[in-house]
Amino acid sequence: MKKLLVIVICLLIISILFFVSGNKKDDNTVVFWTLQLSSFDKYINNIIDEFEKENPGVKIQWIDVPYSEGEKRTLAAILTDNPPDLVNLTPDFSLLLAQKNALYNIEEDDLKDFLPSLIKTLKYNDKYFGIPFYATSAVTLYNKNLTKKIQLKELPKTYDELFAISFKTKQPFYLTMINFAENDTLLKLLNKYNINSPETINNEKSLFLFKEFKYLYDNALVPRESITQTHRDALEKYMAGQLVFLVTGGNFLNMIKENAPSVYNSTGILPQFTGDTNAFDYSLMNFIIPKKAKNPELAVKFAKFFTSKQNQLDFAKMTPILPVNKEALEDEYFKTAADSDIQALARIISAKQLNYLQPPPENIKNKKELNTLSANYIQEILIKNVPVGQSLDKFASDWKKL
Repeated sequence: MKKLLVIVICLLIISILFFVSGNKKDDNTVVFWTLQLSSFDKYINNIIDEFEKENPGVKIQWIDVPYSEGEKRTLAAILTDNPPDLVNLTPDFSLLLAQKNALYNIEEDDLKDFLPSLIKTLKYNDKYFGIPFYATSAVTLYNKNLTKKIQLKELPKTYDELFAISFKTKQPFYLTMINFAENDTLLKLLNKYNINSPETINNEKSLFLFKEFKYLYDNALVPRESITQTHRDALEKYMAGQLVFLVTGGNFLNMIKENAPSVYNSTGILPQFTGDTNAFDYSLMNFIIPKKAKNPELAVKFAKFFTSKQNQLDFAKMTPILPVNKEALEDEYFKTAADSDIQALARIISAKQLNYLQPPPENIKNKKELNTLSANYIQEILIKNVPVGQSLDKFASDWKKL
């Protein structure tokens, strides 16, 4: 009996040792997660091969995660003692993790190759929590045929100038479409006026803007669906010739060209509408390193290699993104274009905008709840006709509670 017990214990120990050794990551392996980039496998694998050749003994284990599962999987992995070393995420979720003290701090010296306007948005409590990956910055499309119909003499550059435009509303088209309740669209617009806190949401400028939104809505200068539909619906309306102006990503121009060639041929490009800060908003993807990562220094080294000038430039030529590497953004590809090439013009305008960014509000927590609040109050103002000042007072009060 004792002999059998010894045999069982020995087998148990062997099995445990086998399991641990089988799950132990090699000391020089960097586990690298991206978000839905498998279609660029050749590009990414080439970078990995080059890095491994330059760093003998180091291995990169690349795993591509579906975009919809990125946050959930990252959170689950961070709660373990063996998370990935380098993860591609959005700044909003990265900030949430930084606020939970779950991330490795990035040294400022490791960020010197990136645009200063971008790296300062990846900072919390005076520490950097992320490394930029790529960016986008929307432009303004306008339908030249429709600007002629409304006899527009000067094209608007700001939202104030846009709101000042009026024409007979019994037209088969609208001035623009703002997706008021989609994610943080409204909050980004308000932030261009430095309206970004409970103390500013009901100030004089905010009151003016919400009254303008109400005027546009009541006078059919924006579609009634602006309160419920998404940017893809707005794009559909632009392709149908129903919008004079649309703020959207330049990456959608190819879709317009394929699906609505006549609208594409009458499309002009302007910089993104600004507020009184004269700055532009943007979208960014970044890399983070979990605090419990086994190889944080190698992860930083690989992230810097991955975002080198040439690698960023190659990526930008494959897909309509903007590089975050300063030298890559200085390339002629982002500076010159034929006047007739509106896609190239959109690329140039977007790239230039990255030097004049409106910083996101600092230390905002409960971002999703705040997005819901803004959607609720804009609906209250536009649909339920609650007085603007009254709604904004309640908005300010509820924001403080968050």
